[in-house]
Amino acid sequence: MRKITRKEFWEKMRFEYKLSFLNENTLEEVFAFRLSRLTSLIILFLFIVSLVTLTSFVIIKTPIRNYLPGYLDAEVRQEMIRNALTADSLETRLSIQEKYLNNVGAILRGDMKVDEVPTMDSIKDPHNINLDKSKRTAEFVKNYEEDEKYNLNGLGTASGAEKAMFYKPVKGIVSSSFDLKEKHYAVDIATTPSEPILATMKGMVIFTGFDPNSGYVIILQHPNGFVSIYKHSDKLLKSQGDTVGSGEAIALAGNTGNLSTGVHLHFELWLDGKPVNPSDYINFN
Repeated sequence: MRKITRKEFWEKMRFEYKLSFLNENTLEEVFAFRLSRLTSLIILFLFIVSLVTLTSFVIIKTPIRNYLPGYLDAEVRQEMIRNALTADSLETRLSIQEKYLNNVGAILRGDMKVDEVPTMDSIKDPHNINLDKSKRTAEFVKNYEEDEKYNLNGLGTASGAEKAMFYKPVKGIVSSSFDLKEKHYAVDIATTPSEPILATMKGMVIFTGFDPNSGYVIILQHPNGFVSIYKHSDKLLKSQGDTVGSGEAIALAGNTGNLSTGVHLHFELWLDGKPVNPSDYINFN
């Protein structure tokens, strides 16, 4: 048997065959085309590649993949793990936030003294309250108030409130005034974005955090029972436990929280656990 040479092989592969379609009655040629073996193989190869590509795309990009054995189980397991981790993180965060809000509410109602509030570090683990931190905070507050007792700008007693020196917390225009009947215990000051918010008096930061309605909030404890609250900030510049001076920047004005309708500062002033009108102590003009 004679061996086919390479030249003969390629000539045979490229040799074209004519395929004709005839009318059965008239034997007239209706349609015809020429096709070689090489062209047929190329067309077959391209068809297989296209079919595999299309099938892979349909499996990957459509819900059909869920019907493949083993695929759905792995995907569901991964989703369950992600959801479990997210839920655990949210549960821990909500527990911490709840402790903060309960402590702040107790302070404002007068049910809890400031020196009884645990610090930020002590409630990172909601199941482990660090009493040593709270004692150090209590000692610091006691020494701080003793140092300020004879300060001319401080208040020896609550009856000397008129002698206190308060800074205007932010530059702007009063958009809403204090109204005890409407339970609006604040003065709202419309201002410009990122305008520095100043401490109305020297004191210590007792709370920093984010509330869905009030946005970023910072609360200061001042001598002689005064507490000032600053809500809807864009950014907080101080942390819990920091001491601040009168007129020192503590935050930047913003529009955070669901109850905010524009860039402004919601400023509250409390004395001995009761809200007071900030306009009685500060000239906002």
